[in-house]
Amino acid sequence: MHLKTITLLASACFCGALIFSLEAKPKPEGGDSGGHNARGIQLAQAKQYDQAIEEFSRAISANPKDPKGYTNRGSAYRDSGKLNEALADFTKAIEVASGDEMAYRERGFTLTKLGQFDTAMPDFEKAVQLAPDDGVIYEYRGFAWIGKQEWEKAIADFDIAIQKSPNNPLNYDQRALAKRSLKRYDDAIADYTLEIEKSPTYEPAYARRGYTYALMQQYEKAIADYQAALKIKPDDYDTVQRLQYAQSRIADKNAPAATPVPEPEKKGIGTIWWVIIGATVLAFVVMIWRLVTRGKPEVSSNRIR
Repeated sequence: MHLKTITLLASACFCGALIFSLEAKPKPEGGDSGGHNARGIQLAQAKQYDQAIEEFSRAISANPKDPKGYTNRGSAYRDSGKLNEALADFTKAIEVASGDEMAYRERGFTLTKLGQFDTAMPDFEKAVQLAPDDGVIYEYRGFAWIGKQEWEKAIADFDIAIQKSPNNPLNYDQRALAKRSLKRYDDAIADYTLEIEKSPTYEPAYARRGYTYALMQQYEKAIADYQAALKIKPDDYDTVQRLQYAQSRIADKNAPAATPVPEPEKKGIGTIWWVIIGATVLAFVVMIWRLVTRGKPEVSSNRIR
């Protein structure tokens, strides 16, 4: 589940990574690598990844010693689903410039998308050493901690990411997930609320806050959030099902208590058998008495009546 979340977040992080890559380093000499990088970024932002990859390849040809071309092309490969090609480009960028923090950061994030969380950690550590003020590193490493279900470490990294980038709603979303996993429901609610304030049309935030309310058995609030989510995305099957469940719990809570009806006394099989035996014995005694008293004169009283 967490890996799916990381995959969905990748596209939101992609364009920022490209822009940072272009602006963080001076324009290299040789050919028109800067121009190709700029055009590639525009194409990537439009999700025209094949054309973006072509432009980044031209940037690499113009200046093969500039790591930006490799990191940008690697990001485009990753967002087009070609993760192995992306890893190869990030590794090449590290070979070209071993001090390029972005290459470590992006390779670590790609490994995270592949579910290779432990392998990604050294890349994040190196990136932090090279650029401790880059909030995106902590965000990406936070995703890896989520994948490893190490919730406290994830919260610590998202705390830093939020300090450095307080307007990124995704950091609040993932920190809320970690807090909810620790059953810190009130804290999770607070983060989802901040996320909604910063991105009021983001449907999953309402659904996830509603689910958290349901875990707290606050079904009225859960229903309100589910309904808000369905206004944005009416065909979300999971949210529809959760809404129906919350409504059923409210209905059960408000239903009048049923008057208990006493059950009729049930006679056990043992009782019935004792009745039959008793009746049989009585009949036998009567029959014996008749045989004994047959033919004997009746005893009468001498008293005149």
